[in-house]
Amino acid sequence: MKDVTPKTRNILSNVSPPSELPSFITANVATAGTESVPPSTSNPVAIVDDSAKKDETEPFIPTKFSPAIPASKDTSQFTAEQAMAAAGVLPVEPTPEPVGRDFANMILNPEPVAAALSPITQGGSALFGWMKGAVSGSGLLQKVAEKAKNSVDTIVTTLDPQMKEYINSGGDTEVIVASDKDDKVRPVREAFQNVFGKATIIGLPAQAVGIAAQPVGFAAGLKGAEHRINSIRAENPRVDDHLPVLAVENFVVELFPDQWFEAGAIVLFDYAKNILLKTVTQMTPIPLPVIAALQADTPEDYMLKDTGFATTVGSVMARNLN
Repeated sequence: MKDVTPKTRNILSNVSPPSELPSFITANVATAGTESVPPSTSNPVAIVDDSAKKDETEPFIPTKFSPAIPASKDTSQFTAEQAMAAAGVLPVEPTPEPVGRDFANMILNPEPVAAALSPITQGGSALFGWMKGAVSGSGLLQKVAEKAKNSVDTIVTTLDPQMKEYINSGGDTEVIVASDKDDKVRPVREAFQNVFGKATIIGLPAQAVGIAAQPVGFAAGLKGAEHRINSIRAENPRVDDHLPVLAVENFVVELFPDQWFEAGAIVLFDYAKNILLKTVTQMTPIPLPVIAALQADTPEDYMLKDTGFATTVGSVMARNLN
């Protein structure tokens, strides 16, 4: 076979033959009555008998008893714990039994529990005090509701300013204004609604009988407001004795030489409660040419010339400003 040369050569002809696989079989352990057979050097294959094959497949390792407690110690008087400690074995702690769900038979001392819960169960504590204040009449919830309502009202009145009169109207407060002019009714309505929240303000026409169109001086202004109240209570059946009436009368006054100011006399009269209040608004300087125009428009034979001018400051200002 060695002399035969293959006629064809392929890529596998250059690969060397596989090497011998390693053996993981443990060495034979000599036992009593068994003789090991030395391997033959002439033949690579070792010849073993049946006993040797049995040793290779089922190796037997002899064991030797070694007591945990030396024989020199006397264990006749040892307890179980001492014997385990001498042997170096730690005792196994007993596993605690699971707690049952039946708490009816459990007895608790209420004093530590009450002492622990006292900071939050007392009325003046932070937690329950906040909750009590939140649900009270003047607490947090009411303030949140008021903020939400005011926000919605602001949006509505911004889109439609005339809705403010209807939104804030109502309630237990109703006042009659002795004038149907918006520049007098609107400020009174805003003032009462800001103070009372909801108030019904009604403006009715009224005349100041016996007073000039533009009163001059504090006395003329106060008398003009009183005449308006008396006129509306006597002529308008809508106004009874249970409704308070408010009148505003604008007047001019010369506080310093050639320095004139305009102010308003406000009179509130409640017949049922016998209340009469009087006050004066903030004064506004009036230019001297306006006063000269008022004097020029007032005839010499004007019947009410002793109480003021025949034309008002507003009419003169409107004419000058076109």
